[in-house]
Amino acid sequence: MGGRLVRISHWRVNKAMWYRKTASISTRGRDTVDITDRVSTMVHNSGIGTGLCHVFIQHTSASLIICENAAPAVRGDLETFFSDLVPDGDARFKHDEEGPDDMSAHVRTVLTATELTIPVEHERLMLGTWQGIYVWEHRTSPHTRKVVITVFGN
Repeated sequence: MGGRLVRISHWRVNKAMWYRKTASISTRGRDTVDITDRVSTMVHNSGIGTGLCHVFIQHTSASLIICENAAPAVRGDLETFFSDLVPDGDARFKHDEEGPDDMSAHVRTVLTATELTIPVEHERLMLGTWQGIYVWEHRTSPHTRKVVITVFGN
């Protein structure tokens, strides 16, 4: 079997870096909290120029969304839509130990996201002009939520 020898060029690979911090986010009950500036600051402080930013919420009754950041009515309309889609106190739900918003909060979380990944370039999030990162609290009472921000790259 005849074959051809192919010379493989040596590429310089920069050592990848990791940066991870956990943020505590206070919510006022069912609402959204803009965390874009906090995440952006952590990305900048990481010193990572190019890579990915992973955002993860450590809860089952709150979620993360990337949403319109210029018009608050957008987030209000999302809440109206979800209130119709997943009403509190739905008689079909058996899990209600913490109140009528208990199971509906879990369903809302499953239907949205508990993690987001955003590209990073020049130590900045590559979000679009009108995009913001939000914690969406699905419970009706205030909570403190833990959000893990991990930046990976070089």
